Amino acid sequence: MFKRLLLILALTVAVVVPVSQSAAEQTEGKQEHADKQDEQDKTLAASRTVTTKHKVRIGGKDFAYLATAGQLPVTNDAGETEAHIFYISYRAEKADAAKPRPLLFVFNGGPGAASVWLHLGALGPKRVQMLPDGNMPSPPFQLVDNAHSWLDVADLVFVDPVGTGYSRASKPELAKKFTSVQGDIDCLGRFIRLYLTRHQAWGAPLFLVGESYGSFRSAGLAEYLVEHGMALNGIMLVSCVMNMQTLAFDFGNDLPYQLFLPSYAATAWYHKRLAPELQADLDRTLAGAEKWAATDYQAALNSGDRLTPTERRATAEKLGAFTGLNADFVANRNLRVDSRDFVRELLRDQGRMVGTMDSRFSAENHEPARAPGFDPTVTTIRPPFTAALNKYVREDLGFQCDLEYFTLGGGIGRWDWEAKNSYADSSENLRNTMAKNPYMKVFIASGLFDLATPHFATEYTVSHLGLGADLRKNITIRRYRAGHMMYLESDSLVELKKDAADFIGAAVKK
Repeated sequence: MFKRLLLILALTVAVVVPVSQSAAEQTEGKQEHADKQDEQDKTLAASRTVTTKHKVRIGGKDFAYLATAGQLPVTNDAGETEAHIFYISYRAEKADAAKPRPLLFVFNGGPGAASVWLHLGALGPKRVQMLPDGNMPSPPFQLVDNAHSWLDVADLVFVDPVGTGYSRASKPELAKKFTSVQGDIDCLGRFIRLYLTRHQAWGAPLFLVGESYGSFRSAGLAEYLVEHGMALNGIMLVSCVMNMQTLAFDFGNDLPYQLFLPSYAATAWYHKRLAPELQADLDRTLAGAEKWAATDYQAALNSGDRLTPTERRATAEKLGAFTGLNADFVANRNLRVDSRDFVRELLRDQGRMVGTMDSRFSAENHEPARAPGFDPTVTTIRPPFTAALNKYVREDLGFQCDLEYFTLGGGIGRWDWEAKNSYADSSENLRNTMAKNPYMKVFIASGLFDLATPHFATEYTVSHLGLGADLRKNITIRRYRAGHMMYLESDSLVELKKDAADFIGAAVKK
């Protein structure tokens, strides 16, 4: 049905200008074309938008709200629609017009992930019911009221970038435009401007919330917005990565090996693979791992082939002790264990492998000689979130669509990182934005059992932003005893809500 509407739209707005027209007539024709395009865009958006009333109990109090599921067009500078972005928003039913509520635009990552994860995992008024530790329950899956929703402190807009959720390019040949760092940022910047305009929200305190690649995106988007006259009160980066060099296990790039080490140690601690003195206290073990990673281990990596046999063996023993791996295995990897090796080696004696996005999870490793073919985290979260979203959007929100809702991959092609002879990095965008808007606050949330965006790598990037003392005070960093999606774990869900509420409140306080 959606494709048919787009086809009708394209046919309706087509205008043929005869060669014999005067310049004035051609100008009038172009204006008519633009007016028809705008009218059709509004008609399409209205026909694809549904608003419903609901109530939820948050923090022990009843909260009435309006939910809207709909689409907005993405137009280029010529006024031509190139895509439609699907979103689900929530706002207080009886808001104080004199005091606009904070407004959060929320994205997940991938690239290629829809916003369903933050939406039905942590922030929205409904959440997928998982087991207390975040593991998958048996199907069929259930949605429950989210007593820890962020809706009591801010209005929420969950945005699916083009190629995720129900968001699509208007024509197949336009899809490539949106699968690049800058194309993605430009598209979402245009969406935010239009949303603020159509919902009369230009006076609201503005925030971005991005998870994983969504944090990379949000850092770039923050500068785009300030350059287009939209200053943020805050930016919230969940499981953050901005500098891709910190994650790339490439030959000659030793940085990730030291930055992943503390997360290896936390994972080994969780699965009880450490010696008693390291198993006794996670915080103390992490502090030791971080200190050694940034000093002696870094020096050993920098020495390369200049290490003596004695130094090499001592490093292997220490690395094995912190990771729960055999020292001989570590030595055979030239003291460099990448995450793919680690996840399948830690529990090899049990015939299992641990997750990458959440290393607390594990699964049977049926091909131990090969790199993992799947992440146990993904197989844990994809079925319940996919089923819950499809049921919820139709039955609770009343939005009907026959397209596949792409939760994680499937809707985008090859991503253009736009990095020439270097690694993609949006941390400079964040630094620039903080300099241009010194009122903007930054909140960073990391999971200790995250092997996709390790906490130590995030903190390395933040400590190398090159900020002055006053701007550094605008940054808040929190750690949680969970994985990439720390909100899957029940205690971390509660902690994250409290930290977020405190941050948002402080960021809008006059």
